[in-house]
Amino acid sequence: MGQTIDQMKMVNQLRKAQKELKNEIVEVEAGDGAVVVQISAELKIKKVKLDPKKIDFDDIHELERWIENCMRDGYAKAQEIATDKMKPLMGGLGNLGL
Repeated sequence: MGQTIDQMKMVNQLRKAQKELKNEIVEVEAGDGAVVVQISAELKIKKVKLDPKKIDFDDIHELERWIENCMRDGYAKAQEIATDKMKPLMGGLGNLGL
């Protein structure tokens, strides 16, 4: 059984949206810019920057907390973007047998 034109359009829209997620980048920071993390909406880490001028290396636990906070917040924001972008397309997938 072949796909209808509407189903093919939906699959193409879904693929396009997935590609667009690569270009959606979330940037979060902690420690007043001591740690900056960029995460794509496809939930891939793009960049981690540390500013050594703002980091007290004698308090490594603080740095670890900042990194954890950036990762947690960045993933949450990136996932929200992905969900918002994909949600309108997901409703039509039930008819595709996926």
